[in-house]
Amino acid sequence: MNSAEPLPLVVIEPTRGLAALRLGELWAYRELLYFLVWRDVKVRYKQTVLGAAWAILQPLMTAAVFTIFFGRLAGISSDGLPYPLFSYCGLLMWTFFAQGLSLSSNSVVGSAQLITKVYFPRLVIPIAAVLSGLVDLAVALPILAILMWHYGTWPALAVLTAPLLALLALVATTGVGLWLSALNVEYRDVRFVVPFLVQLWLFVTPVIYPASVLAPRLQRLGLPAWSWGINPMAGVVEGFRWAMLDTPTSPGPLIAASAVTGFVLLISGAWYFRRVERSFADVV
Repeated sequence: MNSAEPLPLVVIEPTRGLAALRLGELWAYRELLYFLVWRDVKVRYKQTVLGAAWAILQPLMTAAVFTIFFGRLAGISSDGLPYPLFSYCGLLMWTFFAQGLSLSSNSVVGSAQLITKVYFPRLVIPIAAVLSGLVDLAVALPILAILMWHYGTWPALAVLTAPLLALLALVATTGVGLWLSALNVEYRDVRFVVPFLVQLWLFVTPVIYPASVLAPRLQRLGLPAWSWGINPMAGVVEGFRWAMLDTPTSPGPLIAASAVTGFVLLISGAWYFRRVERSFADVV
């Protein structure tokens, strides 16, 4: 009878500096990341009548409401574009961001049983929550193509930058999501703050109105138009609209400023998450 081979010994030690991020572990646990993404997608639409159609209905119905109240009644500018098309295009990126914050902020607390039983890089949990939103984004994109065909609007070569802008949205959403998910473990008030934060964030992002409306006001205050890029979603929404609908003004400086802010949020969020994750199993 052969004796069983001894199990390999794994020693987990804290690290300091940039090495504390252990980004290589994310690749090592990529299969776990994949299954967590699909778990989140399946749980979200489990026992629903319309299923993934909600990914289309949410931005579509919101765009309809915005068109009635902001486009027709308030007469807000849409840079010469049909307001339903203008708002729906902006809402695609915004819905991905808002959903990512809502899901990722409570992801660690919601995975308490998993965290306390087995070791894996905890970064996988909020990242999977954000990535699951890409499925909804992919489902909702064909409706934008239908609206563009209906209104006779076609993209120019700038459409080639659309994947990069979607990547920037992913960076910004993940960065903020990491901060919120880590803070929510220690301070459970965060789950009440997130819906309010998302509502406020919507009104400082060019979803309802174009960036051209706010730029002159910033200049009168002595601020350059790109300073609005401190909001990482400002460049994403305005840039995606420019890429897909060929709006007249290229928001290059705004996109660049938002990219800087997004990566700062991602790096700082990952660092803070790694710093406090050692206490997750005790607190969660």
